[in-house]
Amino acid sequence: MCVLATIRRAEYFELIVLFFIHAMAMGMWFVPLSAVLDAHGYHDLKPYAFATSALAAFVSPLVFGAMADRHAAPVVVLRWLAIAAAASMALATTAIKLRWSTGVVLALVQLYSLCNAPTFGISTTIVFSRLKDSRSEFGPIRSMATLGWMAGCWIISLLGADASALAGYSGAVVWLLVVTYTFVLPNVPPPESTERLTWRQRMGWDALTLLKNPDHRVVFITAALFNATVAVLFPFTPPHLEELGFKHTTAWMSLGQVTEIIAMFCLAGLLTRWRLKWIFMLGLGMAVLRYSLCALNTKWSLLAGITLHGAGFTLVIITSQIYLEQRVDPSWRARAQSLQSMMTSGVGNLIGYLGTGWWFAACTTPSNMTQWPLFWSGMAVAVTGVLVYFLTAYHGRGISPQKFVPPENKP
Repeated sequence: MCVLATIRRAEYFELIVLFFIHAMAMGMWFVPLSAVLDAHGYHDLKPYAFATSALAAFVSPLVFGAMADRHAAPVVVLRWLAIAAAASMALATTAIKLRWSTGVVLALVQLYSLCNAPTFGISTTIVFSRLKDSRSEFGPIRSMATLGWMAGCWIISLLGADASALAGYSGAVVWLLVVTYTFVLPNVPPPESTERLTWRQRMGWDALTLLKNPDHRVVFITAALFNATVAVLFPFTPPHLEELGFKHTTAWMSLGQVTEIIAMFCLAGLLTRWRLKWIFMLGLGMAVLRYSLCALNTKWSLLAGITLHGAGFTLVIITSQIYLEQRVDPSWRARAQSLQSMMTSGVGNLIGYLGTGWWFAACTTPSNMTQWPLFWSGMAVAVTGVLVYFLTAYHGRGISPQKFVPPENKP
């Protein structure tokens, strides 16, 4: 028993480190990106630069999710994507630093997004495949990704690189650390199959059949619409912080991860005691409160709103990942998580970055003053709409966990 316990602890440690360094690499780029673009004269590029992640999420997660389910070990897929992410991040950072043309900068940011988009879904697949009870084990392990994201933010601020190209170069170095770490992880190949695959299956489009289940469909759509409202966090919260007199905005933004970690440790208990419907309701309600606090337009209310972000995010997005792990056949594990990435990072973020960009412009006066109370109040109304949709559309009736196989794949 002691030997088995030691093995499990070592396995958990491997998964914790994977999530930690992976999220650190992502945070070092994504959080300071808004300030870096502003500092180098690319202010008008911001909505489109953030939208590149949404466009990438429509393509690469499904393709590489299908690859990880059918063709190559998820660890190998992650390794090559991390190499590409490190190289493309360094190239995009160089383009911003040297003030290359807007088109070239946007193209390189898009290239990085294509490389990055599938990676966290694949890491999540690797973690889920090694857990005995995802409901009780995933939350605490996933919290290490949040700590990694926070650590990346703190490092950037400590380096004084909140608006510097050094942020991107630092992120590229950490991506190389992810590459190195994949050689430590066990290389578990996908199940062998003699099935002749169609192009639809090779591209991962067969994952869309998961939407035929009504409860799955509501969860996917709710997560996507919620993520559309989350899209305001990184492009627009740092400028509001600066306007209220805060410095080191990257570090202040990490306050949201404090409640995110607390919520992840509480999630196991909630999942065993509460219906999914009430967990989603609580998360969406926290998001409404978060934007309402931001609308008060004071230092402390804005910080309180940022802090609440993490709990709302966990109770909606992380819960939806666990929901899929529990209710989708294991042979569809990577594609289910990839479809969730497409819906949240693709559909949700595209609507969010472009829609909130329009809303921000509408809330900005001709003298370039932002009406922050109006802006954040609009976001609170949007989340309320998502909450109403979920409560009316989700019924919680369906097949038991681990039983759902898309109709076209049933024997």
